[in-house]
Amino acid sequence: MPSKPAKLRVIWLQGITCNGNNHSFLNDSSLGNLLETIEFIHHPLLPCKKTLKELVKKLPQSDILIFEGAYKADFERAGMPMELLLLTLAYKTKHIIALGSCASFGGIFKENDPQNIRGILFDKEEEHGLLKDYREKVITLSGCPTHPKWLSFVIDMIVQGKNIVLDEYRRPKELYGYLVHNGCLRNEYFEWKVDSEHFGTKEGCLFYAQGCQGPFTHGSCNKILWNDVSSKTRIGMPCVGCTEPSFPKKDLFSTKTYMSIPAEMPLGVPKRSYLALAGAAKSFHIKRLEGKLIDDNA
Repeated sequence: MPSKPAKLRVIWLQGITCNGNNHSFLNDSSLGNLLETIEFIHHPLLPCKKTLKELVKKLPQSDILIFEGAYKADFERAGMPMELLLLTLAYKTKHIIALGSCASFGGIFKENDPQNIRGILFDKEEEHGLLKDYREKVITLSGCPTHPKWLSFVIDMIVQGKNIVLDEYRRPKELYGYLVHNGCLRNEYFEWKVDSEHFGTKEGCLFYAQGCQGPFTHGSCNKILWNDVSSKTRIGMPCVGCTEPSFPKKDLFSTKTYMSIPAEMPLGVPKRSYLALAGAAKSFHIKRLEGKLIDDNA
């Protein structure tokens, strides 16, 4: 009988983190199958070969280095500065995954120390020099937290030796090539300007009154459902734009408008076209949609 292929060796390293991506990953329904193809040299929660202290003592080679959390050069893990630790492990691995918005762009932690905290390759929208020699190894999986199936998808692609097509932020286009708005079940309300004024409602658009960032945010949250069941917008929670370099934006749950027109147009929609369509939509009263909204808020 042919022998099974060797498992890929994975190191899961944490920077400044809330552990959100870790816990998201543990909720992946395909985790058991995934663990048949990889083995963790180090993982902060799952069984692995080396503790963090053992990892730092003799930094090993790996097939995949997963970095979770924000990067800060002098932040120490097991007594070693993050800059030295990350650069050494980056040199000794084949693939680097920036997991979550903090590892990708700095995320929420950057708000507390904007000068020193960043992602491992990007500082918000701009690249910085830390991993310039290893840029081609980096795959960005932004999100707060990252959808667990996105990480499983990338690892599976690496296991199979398939090419992963990336965008300008090195995010897989197959996962981030369209907007959260695509696939949202509330799109008809968006088109006809029927708003929901409250969180948790089943009907109405969350963009105008609740600040939903779905029309500006790249991600497949409404196509690859969380826990195979749902998404933020399906339960009446506006998208907060967590996959984008600009996350977190100020005034998170509001859409800035000028004379009821959004200050920022949905991606790919010219302002003149938007104004024409918005004017036409507002001139109609769709009783079928508005009636649902009234019943839902009753």
